[in-house]
Amino acid sequence: MEALRLNPGDDLRATLEAGGRTGFVIAGLGSLGHAELRFAGAAGPTHVDGPLEILTLSGSLTPAGVHLHASVSDASGRVLGGHVCAGCTVRTTAELLIAPLPPGSLSREWDEATGYAELVVRRA
Repeated sequence: MEALRLNPGDDLRATLEAGGRTGFVIAGLGSLGHAELRFAGAAGPTHVDGPLEILTLSGSLTPAGVHLHASVSDASGRVLGGHVCAGCTVRTTAELLIAPLPPGSLSREWDEATGYAELVVRRA
């Protein structure tokens, strides 16, 4: 397992994409200044004003891209969740637990059926 801390101003998604990691985000918590979340069935992201608490964060990491989902709460306790898009800016901290996997064990390939680059698992 690997622990990772992101700092104020870091873009949550961009930081994980830049790492070139292969594995899964097992857990994440912290806060965001604002979020860009794509809700189920939506064509694009929705801007969510902060401050926000990260309640859950999980997903897959490949050198070809990341797939992250989060749930966040605002100051009134309203909870929203969805696909994490670029522009989710860390407010105070983001603390993540990552389970690394061997390089090459996960990749992403375009799937005509879904219209997305989907996870491909390669067994050793």
